[in-house]
Amino acid sequence: MQHDAAHLDLFLAHRAALVDYAAPIVGCRSRAEDIVQEAYIRFSSAARGQGGRIAHPASYLYRIVRNLAVDWARHLAVEGPRAEPGVLEALPAAAPSPERAALDRDAVRRVAAALDELPARTRQAFELHRLAGLTLQAVAARLGISLSLAHLLVRDALTHCAERLGDLDP
Repeated sequence: MQHDAAHLDLFLAHRAALVDYAAPIVGCRSRAEDIVQEAYIRFSSAARGQGGRIAHPASYLYRIVRNLAVDWARHLAVEGPRAEPGVLEALPAAAPSPERAALDRDAVRRVAAALDELPARTRQAFELHRLAGLTLQAVAARLGISLSLAHLLVRDALTHCAERLGDLDP
């Protein structure tokens, strides 16, 4: 019984260092915590089996932690990483929800309708800049207008679309 208390004191004195020792090997601090707990169980069992006489108990405890951590790392290398329970459910879905898809389709319809309401040159400047990806300088050159007018036309189109989407007051 006296040996069990001494081994527990030894474990508690080295616990934080043991976790720090195992964490880089297994790549996860919470997994290192689990390994250190398992190491204590094995250490305690081995000590009882030897009548509480272990020549270098701290070294023996570190060796158990290292062996368990290396075993876990090997297991992970062979099996591949597995998600903890509940982790996959917390990940966002790759596809939008049906509600989000419906809202997005509605927004696209409203923007298309807003673009149809614009004068031809304003719409063309907007489409060249925002949809075709041209710079304002390229838009101005393509339409034969000044740079400031190209900027004004694109800004007017954006403002008009935002108003139709309800982002701004009309």
